[in-house]
Amino acid sequence: MLSGRRPFGNVDALEARERGARVQPLGVLTHGQNAALAQALAFDRERRTASVEELLKGLAADHQPRRRPLAVLGTAIIGVFVTGVLTYLVLDKLGVFRHSVVVQPATTEARQAGSPQAPTAVFNPPSHSIAVLPFVNLSGDANQQYFSDGLTEEVLNSLSRINELQVAARTSSFSFKGKDVDIATIAHRLNVGAVLEGSVRRSANTVRISAQLVNAVTGFHVWSQTYDRDLGDVLKLETEIATAVAEALKVTILGDVAAKIELGGTRNPAAFDAYLRGLKAYARGDAKAYLDAVAAYTEAIRLDPDYALAFAGRSIAYSNYAGEFAPGTAIRESYDKALADAHQALAIAPELAEGYLALALFFDGSLDFVQASEAHERARALAPGNAEVLRLSGRFAVSMGHIDRGLTALRRAVLLDPLNPHSYEVLSEALYYARRYQETVAAATDAISLDSDYERAYGYRGLAHYVLGDFERARTSCQAKPNYWISQWCMVLTYEKLGPHAEAEATLAKFKAENGDASAYQYATIYAQRGNRREALEWLGTAMRVRDPGVEYLKTDPLLDPLRNEPRFQAIERELKFP
Repeated sequence: MLSGRRPFGNVDALEARERGARVQPLGVLTHGQNAALAQALAFDRERRTASVEELLKGLAADHQPRRRPLAVLGTAIIGVFVTGVLTYLVLDKLGVFRHSVVVQPATTEARQAGSPQAPTAVFNPPSHSIAVLPFVNLSGDANQQYFSDGLTEEVLNSLSRINELQVAARTSSFSFKGKDVDIATIAHRLNVGAVLEGSVRRSANTVRISAQLVNAVTGFHVWSQTYDRDLGDVLKLETEIATAVAEALKVTILGDVAAKIELGGTRNPAAFDAYLRGLKAYARGDAKAYLDAVAAYTEAIRLDPDYALAFAGRSIAYSNYAGEFAPGTAIRESYDKALADAHQALAIAPELAEGYLALALFFDGSLDFVQASEAHERARALAPGNAEVLRLSGRFAVSMGHIDRGLTALRRAVLLDPLNPHSYEVLSEALYYARRYQETVAAATDAISLDSDYERAYGYRGLAHYVLGDFERARTSCQAKPNYWISQWCMVLTYEKLGPHAEAEATLAKFKAENGDASAYQYATIYAQRGNRREALEWLGTAMRVRDPGVEYLKTDPLLDPLRNEPRFQAIERELKFP
């Protein structure tokens, strides 16, 4: 308030203390006044000025400055300062500065060097970057939580369709749900310059949404608005909010925003409600979740047969269920339904990124890599700010041997979704197949630092240690989650190197008993590493016969290097028609 700038620049008090920073004297104050100011900003509570009155006495005490103009200016500043303090106290009572405080207790994770949660020392977010926090459910009914979360996600998606904006992804933004974290800290962790927050109150077929945009650098509100709408107007409402936010951030929008945001949506309130229930179910990620999502999307489609987003969502749920959980003949049936839904989504909305993503997942699971590659590229071109599109297309590109293109997409996904362990885990997988093993270990460790139970990250970290020849570390990482299939695969490989051989054989037998032909591709890699080429090629043949999705990685997998000169291996590679 005395100088119009922060005492430590863009560094907060906690970071300044850790650096041993000191308050720089202000040229408009005398030596005694600067001393009073420094005491008021002391890090230690015992040394810090106890009250505003004591601070003002210190600022007014020095009446003999070296140059008279400074004394006059100092007196004027004191007057402004007193007025400012009184104004602050009034506004603080009104809650205006509720989100403007920067100083926060540091968690252990935030202090760890290299942790993806640690805020940067200098806060310099990209221009036109924003995070959307979960809107608070004020409906008085906890069962309506899915609605406020889903509506928040739709607003977030609407903003992400404006290519001129950089929008933090849902998982990272929602990681602060229910936590008492101030806006400045959230902005640092997500590296955004603005934060949108709000509330939702639903009553029958009407909804009230209050939204406010906060400048994360200054802590000031730059825009707020309350909307009362029928649920049938929600699609238009999403456009209004997104456009207002973009204008408040002084974004120059190119093209028809409404056309982008409302693409594939619905104006049927019941269909919209069912779609939000599908989103909620799908996020759980297990077999029942996918089937529940299919049921909800089916209800949305019944209510609005032209709901393209619902067709795309159901297609993606079908493909995930087929690839991970479907038994026997249900695999093919689920994939057939996924293809039909993807085509229908694109027939209704030919420029829908989610439709192309659904198509890409189907072709990927069906081992049609040429068409999968085209669909992934189209989805990414239509939705360059969608973290999930970037993750899926980036990982696929690396597995096809397009290393630079894939890693660029995946690093962009990490930037958009920095608090989602999945971002780092998928990056670690891609780095493994790109044969950057030390970077694989680092990315997998980042994922584990965000979620200590992230099984897949332990598995790929173990595989990277194995290929590096550090078998002890490989065993340690894989044994941390011994019941997960990638860890079991890794342990079979590692035990063969460390011995005894009997233990390796027992682990392999257990792995085969639990997974059957579904892990034919993994058996091929195990026998290739053991030098048993004939057995490895037999299992690759089985993997092709059962359409094992693992063969997607055949082109880049380092574990299969011992087979690459074999004519039969080369024939299989040609049969897969990698783009």
